[in-house]
Amino acid sequence: MTPIGRLLTMPEEAQNLPAGEINTDYCIGQDNVTPRLGPLRLDIHNPVFPISALSVIILVLFCLIFDETAAAVFGTLRPWLTTQFDWVFTIGMNIFVLFCLFLVVSPLGKVKIGGKSAVPEYSYLAWFSMLFAAGMGIGLVFYGVLEPLNHTLTPPFGATGVLDGDGNLVDAATAETAIRLGMAGTIFHWGLHPWAAYSVVALALGIFSYNKGLPLTIRSAFYPLLGERIWGWPGHLIDSLAALATLAGLATSLGYGASQAAAGLNYLFGIEASTELQVMIIIGVTMLAIISVIRGLDGGVKLLSEFNMGLALLLFLFVLSVGATTDIFGVFFEGLTSYAVNLPALSNWVGREDTDYFHGWTTFYWAWWIAWSPFVGMFIARVSVGRSVREFIICVLLVPTLVCVMWMAVFGGTAISQLVNDNYTGVQQTIANWTPELSLFAMLELLPFTTLTSLVGIVLVLVFFVTSSDSGSLVVDTICAGGKVDAPMPQRVFWCSFEGLIAIALLLGGGLASLQALAIATGFPFTIVTVAMCYCIYKGLRTEPV
Repeated sequence: MTPIGRLLTMPEEAQNLPAGEINTDYCIGQDNVTPRLGPLRLDIHNPVFPISALSVIILVLFCLIFDETAAAVFGTLRPWLTTQFDWVFTIGMNIFVLFCLFLVVSPLGKVKIGGKSAVPEYSYLAWFSMLFAAGMGIGLVFYGVLEPLNHTLTPPFGATGVLDGDGNLVDAATAETAIRLGMAGTIFHWGLHPWAAYSVVALALGIFSYNKGLPLTIRSAFYPLLGERIWGWPGHLIDSLAALATLAGLATSLGYGASQAAAGLNYLFGIEASTELQVMIIIGVTMLAIISVIRGLDGGVKLLSEFNMGLALLLFLFVLSVGATTDIFGVFFEGLTSYAVNLPALSNWVGREDTDYFHGWTTFYWAWWIAWSPFVGMFIARVSVGRSVREFIICVLLVPTLVCVMWMAVFGGTAISQLVNDNYTGVQQTIANWTPELSLFAMLELLPFTTLTSLVGIVLVLVFFVTSSDSGSLVVDTICAGGKVDAPMPQRVFWCSFEGLIAIALLLGGGLASLQALAIATGFPFTIVTVAMCYCIYKGLRTEPV
């Protein structure tokens, strides 16, 4: 076995390998077996597949059989993790941002994912469409109206909101400050930090798979630290944790999507937004996701992503044109300015005293984004070959951040204007009653073509639901099949089905609180894993030709 230190410093001629590739005694795929189960042929990566599959099955059975106990356990787990380990999430996310900025200005930014001769497979339009559909689609539709107004009512740092204790509007100067801080907090949760976490995982997978010749799986990124041990139990545990984190993050988002779609159906057609309806929605969308899985990346995820981006753009332009356009632009630019000014304080570099806000929103978001990072990171890595590290980070950090800010400014800014200028309390009541799934439809109620735009909102949620489940199953399957991107179809169908089952089980065993708790529980250990990835990326990039 070649020692990793020697390998990373030997001349290319001595290694007798293409530039940058890692020489390993391990034969990729040697511990993949292909047993036959009836007519099916499976490619199972032992023991990652059985560990992940059994863990998921046990979790689903526990939530279904002991639903009250599950609700109590998950209800306690979230506040404990967010209060006791908030510093882990905060430090980790800040490291990701700083590391990405370092790579942008470093000579290492010239390295190409896939090697010097690699060319991009997808156009910018297709690339960005898949980034958003897989990355934050459901979350933006769910929180786009809710969060800006919520943070305007209860801004970060304990500032005074736009309504006083009696529910009356405060003076103009105080309201303006509340809106600025509220948008700064919103942008903070959806801006550089989450996309930096995605970028770190995606870059690690892209470099060590497409440049170094290792399998497209999380363990490969740790070769500089573990060497050949990545093929043993340390690697198995890393991949199993990544698979479970991905499933937890997806289940949380699918639960949000189901609750919002059910609320929309209730709003439009009077159908009771019951748990049973949400379960039916999950089942129906999971079946559509399975069809998309069978069609593959280009025939499924890519087409659906581009369709949904077009639909989202139409709704975005509609709200921008018929809403309070001047106020929206003001919210956008003032929010960005406030975000830049308050970024150090929001990042907790100087300490946060608004612990309820910080633990209730920021810490949860950080755990959720990190739980999503194996899924989104691997998906981004697969569609980003041919991009330089500098181009990759700038595009993945800045472009999605600006689009997220624009979306929040248009939808949230419209809701803020409706409250402050029109005295419309529809959205504010969804926050007071904590029915966040209704916020989008309450905002659209004051605009023209309410029924049509609400129907478009439901379709957006459902299609984002499908693309998340589809691309997520591809990622989990790749991890559990040892990095193979063409594992047998039955395995992808298996993971797609179990994503839906996890969402159903957790909804029945405690609702959205259980979904959030599971995302935080898996995001916590993966934070430490992702921080270690930064060192591995640096070591890997140093051996790449530019």
